[in-house]
Amino acid sequence: MRAEEAGRYGESLFRPEETGEAGRIDLGALAYDEVSAARLAALGAGPGWQCLDVGAGTGTVARWLLESAGVTGVLAVDRDTRSLDAGRTPGLSTLTADITAPDFDPGRFQLVHARFVLMHLRSWRRMIAKLAALVAPGGVLVLSDAVDLTTAGAPATPYTTVMRAMWQGLRESIGTDISWVPDYPYLLREEGLDRVAAEIHVPPLVPGSPLSRFWADTWDRARGAMLATGRVDEGQIERARRALSSDECAGLSPGMLTVWGWRTEEAGRDQHL
Repeated sequence: MRAEEAGRYGESLFRPEETGEAGRIDLGALAYDEVSAARLAALGAGPGWQCLDVGAGTGTVARWLLESAGVTGVLAVDRDTRSLDAGRTPGLSTLTADITAPDFDPGRFQLVHARFVLMHLRSWRRMIAKLAALVAPGGVLVLSDAVDLTTAGAPATPYTTVMRAMWQGLRESIGTDISWVPDYPYLLREEGLDRVAAEIHVPPLVPGSPLSRFWADTWDRARGAMLATGRVDEGQIERARRALSSDECAGLSPGMLTVWGWRTEEAGRDQHL
């Protein structure tokens, strides 16, 4: 299947209604939520803030903002909000929406947050501008996406071979592209945001950890796309899965680059001139 036929957010591979998909998302959250929460706390998320969480998944970040940071309200947006609507947290509003739609304009927020979303969108450049425009004067845009340190220069192991096939398969089937992610700081500056900064977190690949299980589940979901690249066969995928559950892996997981930038009060006033 060509990328342009893949549907919203790669639904041809990662269908939200498919058994186990919410669990796969939660495994990723277990690997990255602590880092995301620490950054949002350091940026001052707290009482009085109205927040937008784009591509909210199962709502772990949205609920942290309400229950731990104490923000006033969170609008959590996703293509499928069934996991978000279950056990609703006070202050949490949900919106089932396609964020790439021209009429997507939910208002202005002190925090606009999106994690592992834009890398899957072919319209990522336009979406950065769109999300930046949703930040209220004095507010902050926080974006996180994957960066892969498993480059062509890394030793060829079952894990690195399968990881490279995964990125190629995702790019060719649903349009996922992480090649531009290191440019995030410059892109936010282009949108007029101030005090732009970035950081990278690379969690360890520990046997049996949520992260290792997340990648194994992701490979299972993307197996057809990976095989279609011709770079791996079933045996190689299985060897890589076994390596993830043992000390044989000894590789770097793809990391998460997080970048943030502030909308100045002056920029906010300029928008209304």
